Amino acid sequence: MPTAYTDTKRGFVYAVSAYAIWGLVLPLYMKALNHVSPFEIVAHRVLWAVPFAVLLLWWQGTLGATLRLLTDLRTVLLAALTATLISLNWGTYVYAIISGQAIDAALGYYINPLLNVLLGAIILKEKPTRLQAIAIGLAAIGVVILTVKAGGLPWIALVLACSFGTYGLLRKMVKVDAAEGFFLEVALLSLPSILVLATLPQIRFGTDMTETSMLVVAGPLTAIPLILFAAGARRLHFATIGILQYLVPTMLFLTAVFLFGEPFGLWQLIAFAFIWTALAIYTVTLIRQARAERRRLRGAASQGGAPTHGARFKEGDGQGHATRTRA
Repeated sequence: MPTAYTDTKRGFVYAVSAYAIWGLVLPLYMKALNHVSPFEIVAHRVLWAVPFAVLLLWWQGTLGATLRLLTDLRTVLLAALTATLISLNWGTYVYAIISGQAIDAALGYYINPLLNVLLGAIILKEKPTRLQAIAIGLAAIGVVILTVKAGGLPWIALVLACSFGTYGLLRKMVKVDAAEGFFLEVALLSLPSILVLATLPQIRFGTDMTETSMLVVAGPLTAIPLILFAAGARRLHFATIGILQYLVPTMLFLTAVFLFGEPFGLWQLIAFAFIWTALAIYTVTLIRQARAERRRLRGAASQGGAPTHGARFKEGDGQGHATRTRA
């Protein structure tokens, strides 16, 4: 295990692999299923993730303990809330990809880290720094520009950012690790997913071997990057993960423009410029915080302390969002 101020090559590979799946593989995968209903895709993502999650927990030796969590009412209720939010996030993301609005999805994931700061200020009373407040203001200007020029709110971006930001906030309250939390969420979503499939007027599953196989693989493809991210986050700095998380919307944005051929006009460029500037400022705050933490840990080490807990992450809870060890 690395020290608190040393990134590891393995952690970097794990994290980048997770982001590559989220930002490149999943968009291309979902685009290939663009003639399948988003409801059916999400339902199969849930159902086929369940056996994968069970096998993972069995391999880790934590399946029995995780199943016992289903008897804890508070944990189940919180997991039901996070499951509802993540299913909304997944459904909106799939809809954005297959309907040719992947740029809006990228915008949502660009906004997400800044929204996390805002939620922390409002709900957790964590006062943002001056630079963070400026970054939030610049991002808000970008959203206003898009709203005015498009004649309406960029609802896909806002739903993705708000659902995932709130998901991350609630996920901190569920005292389980990434694999256990993922199992609880997909297990609770299983029955609604079956009901969705039973009520859809037409489903593609079983009508074509290629489509059927892709829908089945969507389950593991949902779980694998989460697990890779959790493994990488434990081995990397807070600032490193904070910067790397921009790989997802960047890859999604480039895929949307250059592979999917989605239009990207002048006003979109201006709005994105505000948001990219906001993220650059926010990144500066992450780097400053990481440097201050490393100085504190070195000071503790020089006095005989054991700096093993500072800026390192404990686990990840989804696409690009991580919780610190103290959470």
